[in-house]
Amino acid sequence: MKRITIYDVAKEADVSLATVSRVINDSNVVREDTRIRVQEAIEKLGYKPNAIAQGLALSKTTTISIVMSEKLFAYNAKILNGLMDVAKIYNYNIMLHTTSKGISKMQDVIESIIKSRVDGVILFNDNFSEEELEVLHLYQIPMVVVGSKIEDKKVGNVGNVYVDFEKLAYELVNEYFEKGITDISLVEDKLNLSMMSQLRHGVERAFKEKGMEFKKYVSYDETYRSSYDFLSEYFKTHKPSELVITFRDSQAIAFLNACNEAHYQIPQDTQVISILDDKYLRMMRPTISSFNSPDYDMGAIAMRTKMLVNDDEVKDNKDIEIGYTFIQRQTTQPE
Repeated sequence: MKRITIYDVAKEADVSLATVSRVINDSNVVREDTRIRVQEAIEKLGYKPNAIAQGLALSKTTTISIVMSEKLFAYNAKILNGLMDVAKIYNYNIMLHTTSKGISKMQDVIESIIKSRVDGVILFNDNFSEEELEVLHLYQIPMVVVGSKIEDKKVGNVGNVYVDFEKLAYELVNEYFEKGITDISLVEDKLNLSMMSQLRHGVERAFKEKGMEFKKYVSYDETYRSSYDFLSEYFKTHKPSELVITFRDSQAIAFLNACNEAHYQIPQDTQVISILDDKYLRMMRPTISSFNSPDYDMGAIAMRTKMLVNDDEVKDNKDIEIGYTFIQRQTTQPE
């Protein structure tokens, strides 16, 4: 028998998740007709919200939920180490949720977080929708998003420890403009769409300020099994830009291999940069230029923000920007 969730109630009553949560919590901001419709849906479906409400009345555990995509686990390892080490200092228990595609998986995560009466939630990048964040907010669960900047933060109870990828891309493109290079491509990463959006905005802003239009956002559909398959085919009909920006190591390496097979020389014919740094970039020949950000520190700071702990040292730091440095390697021309 299917387990009834808050999502099912929202669908049955034709209201938002937040509205269902407000009714469950007896909020007075819900219209009476809407309240009745939600209550009728709860009764019809046999949803049991009382266990959640009763759990919230109990004393809190010292538990932090960490939510991250299973596909990005390897890329977030250093951030996770920082989180774990600081959690030990505060004697927190950690509840790790890994997410995959599919709404049912996210439903399970939301329900588990609410029922577990956690002290706070740390989200990697954009795992939850705005509506799902609001549901957690209504249950008074503090949250911190770590990794990228929240573009339009509408939910109040959310901290943010981030790298400003829009600013990074904007500064990078302007540096290449100063070198006389305007033929620039940005390769899409479908696993990090929020960060890609920020990178694209930064590139577009730099172009717009110079009176130009950015036209080389390289996107591909899921008919290709990998970025390597796509790029190998792409270079049969396209010449690589003078500068190609990728988000992570696998894309940069795929680009490197596809260029070699198409007989383009790096960095003479084209230069490539990976936004995220990784050990594999140093193993390639030529070695691949990238950006370094203190990932471990990002995780440590996220666990110590005022949204999760009562620490006077960080009480005024709800949103914390983390810096970055460029690592010059062999796939880019030296200054």
